[in-house]
Amino acid sequence: MDGTLRDNDISKVVEADRAHIWHHLTQHKPFENAEPRIIVEGKGMRVWDQNGKEHIDAVSGGVWTVNVGYGRESIANAVRDQLIKLNYFAGSAGSIPGALFAEKLISKMPGLSRVYYTNSGSEANEKAFKMVRQIAHKRYGGKKHKILYRDRDYHGTTIACLSAGGQEERNAQYGPYTPGFVKVPHCLEYRKQWDVENYGERAADAIEEVILREGPDTVGAICLEPVTAGGGVITPPEGYWQRIQEICRKYDILLHIDEVVCGVGRTGTWFGYQHYGVEPDMVTMAKGVASGYAAIACLVTSEKVFDLFKDDAADPMNYFRDISTFGGCTAGPAAALENLRIIEDENLLENTNQMGSYMLDGLAELMGRHKVIGDVRGKGLFLGAELVSDREDKTPMDEKKVQAVVGDCMAQGVVIGATNRSLPGFNNTLCFSPALIATKDDIDEILTAVDSALTRVFG
Repeated sequence: MDGTLRDNDISKVVEADRAHIWHHLTQHKPFENAEPRIIVEGKGMRVWDQNGKEHIDAVSGGVWTVNVGYGRESIANAVRDQLIKLNYFAGSAGSIPGALFAEKLISKMPGLSRVYYTNSGSEANEKAFKMVRQIAHKRYGGKKHKILYRDRDYHGTTIACLSAGGQEERNAQYGPYTPGFVKVPHCLEYRKQWDVENYGERAADAIEEVILREGPDTVGAICLEPVTAGGGVITPPEGYWQRIQEICRKYDILLHIDEVVCGVGRTGTWFGYQHYGVEPDMVTMAKGVASGYAAIACLVTSEKVFDLFKDDAADPMNYFRDISTFGGCTAGPAAALENLRIIEDENLLENTNQMGSYMLDGLAELMGRHKVIGDVRGKGLFLGAELVSDREDKTPMDEKKVQAVVGDCMAQGVVIGATNRSLPGFNNTLCFSPALIATKDDIDEILTAVDSALTRVFG
């Protein structure tokens, strides 16, 4: 840390934070007697807090966002230059960075063609839901309006997104919810719901059963994460996604893939769905789009979906009557363009695959030494280790002990994550998503900290 802020300055910042900031996902009672943590600086894979303590960040900004690491001057410069030229104009008009980034992004997404800019992943998903509902009214008399979502998946913080959220504890106390959202089963093979040989196809068939129960003529879309994130880092079983695609085509259901976490390199491909050979109708993204250097999110659609909103220009209700105020900011696409250039020029997709395999092997080694690890899984640099109190019956580990592991790692200067206020009784998965620039030394440091923490917490 460069020491720009003097000790007395930092103490004022800490007090201002304690007095006025309402932190995300945080119980504030402890701050009556303890300091909130202030992150002061970041460089590469490292961040420093108000006390000058260095941490290696294994969760890319706490929520899987800073894909290219901290301190990228070229992104900051791109944003600065753009803001001086034009900082904002409403999305009813175009901008130079908006057009150029859309073109670059679409080049990574064969089969898709249109980019709708928003300011957050929640908002991007809301836009997709609204498109589905408007299509239902335009083409199906409003009947084909239902949207399927999956148990354990998460799609954002708004009431409609929570209505499509498969994490009971995140949803609790925020109802009543938006009608028309229907849950389908999760696909975590480690916690089997069916005793069959081809688990992936069976898990997808369970979705078809829900469609048939609801009536195919009432279901307009299904919204799924390619790899479930906060619900336990769940990678889909073999055959799952191919069967999902078949079901969607069979019943004329739009396939909406939520890439807010997995998008822009996190899993080792540009987008998580590209591992599985599926062709979505709608894709949402946010976190890694600009690696947190500016607020930007996108809903990307096929031309087929786009055309549904311009087929009758004489009808004043025919177009998508929606706007996102900060979807008109130019800083986002300017940062996103430079973010993509860095990923390409530094071969970060290749690095993600290599380091992801290295880390998954390392977690498997830890599993061999610590019986509290029941399962390790993931894709690229998006990984999880599920902790259990009994491997035989897979009893989930008490979440206080899971959080004790997270706390021990933090004390060692390593920031890791864990499923948190997601699923009653199943907040037991350690989560890892280091930046795509991670090296073997970085991975070793993370794994060593986890090894030590598990030893201290569980013996």
